[in-house]
Amino acid sequence: MLEMPDLMTPAGWLPLAFYILLGLSMLAYVILDGYDLGVGILLRRAPDAHKDVMVASIGPFWDANETWLVLGVGLLMTAFPLAHGVILSALYLPVALMLLGLCLRGVAFKFRSKAAPEHKAAWNQAFWAGSLIATLAQGFMLGSMVLGFASGWAAFVFACLIAVCLVAGYCLLGAGWLIFKTSGELQQQALRWAKASLWWTALGIAAVSLATPFASERIFDKWFSLPWVVLLAPIPLMTALLFVLAARSLQRLPTRLLQGNEYGTSVPFACAIGIFLLAFYGLAYSLFPYLVMDQMTLWQAAASPDALWLIFIGACVMLPIIAGSSLFVYRVFGGKAHVMDYT
Repeated sequence: MLEMPDLMTPAGWLPLAFYILLGLSMLAYVILDGYDLGVGILLRRAPDAHKDVMVASIGPFWDANETWLVLGVGLLMTAFPLAHGVILSALYLPVALMLLGLCLRGVAFKFRSKAAPEHKAAWNQAFWAGSLIATLAQGFMLGSMVLGFASGWAAFVFACLIAVCLVAGYCLLGAGWLIFKTSGELQQQALRWAKASLWWTALGIAAVSLATPFASERIFDKWFSLPWVVLLAPIPLMTALLFVLAARSLQRLPTRLLQGNEYGTSVPFACAIGIFLLAFYGLAYSLFPYLVMDQMTLWQAAASPDALWLIFIGACVMLPIIAGSSLFVYRVFGGKAHVMDYT
């Protein structure tokens, strides 16, 4: 039986507070940067007439969205240095590829708006490639983490499957964003992209949901012993309901939009967010209180209470600034996207 520390002491509640902050930061990153990575991946499938609008739809937001990744990695490195060392050692190559992809898409985003017409297509390709590489790397890391960084061909194939499914999940988020932010032919095309991505996303979530309990006897007991199997049943049921609701919305919206009725254009994006929220909650419940599955708890990985106090003060200052600035940007740049309106 795992011993829980006294949560009334700084050595008990400070690591838990940082664990929650780390989880919220990564959740915010997955959803916010997930949709703009999805738009980047979909860019290659769009005609040239639509590419500028797609990029403009994420223009004011994409760099702020990546701030959450910086915050999450910073919290992991400073608050949980032991876990950071173990995770980075196990995932060094996919982390390096992710950073390469993020750098490539950042450079391409800036250069494509200034490039000569004959060079713009190359920068569009670079933006697509950077988005795809970063997403595949993140999916591979997720698949590896779910299996506790296990080695062997089966673990490698599973991680690759989750990488492909995460591409579909981000495309679902990106297509939902475009349905909400654009109009006309691009909006109709985004509906088709969302339909194509929906069930691949479902496959990825089902794969993670099935693999996680069987990767650890402890996690299996947390989900399938009484009374938890009954109390936790709403999570998969609500996830399935959101998939059905998204599918029905995507089926009805094309006719409605042709009639000039924009009602319900936010439903696919909202459903995609809900699906990711529930999936993240289920994964967090499975892993808690471990940062490295069944190897290192959050209290074992945490820095000293004195160091955590100092980091906690900094986090209390920075978190409201990051969240407030993000909310401000989304409020200012609300409404439909237009060609190159991010400059």
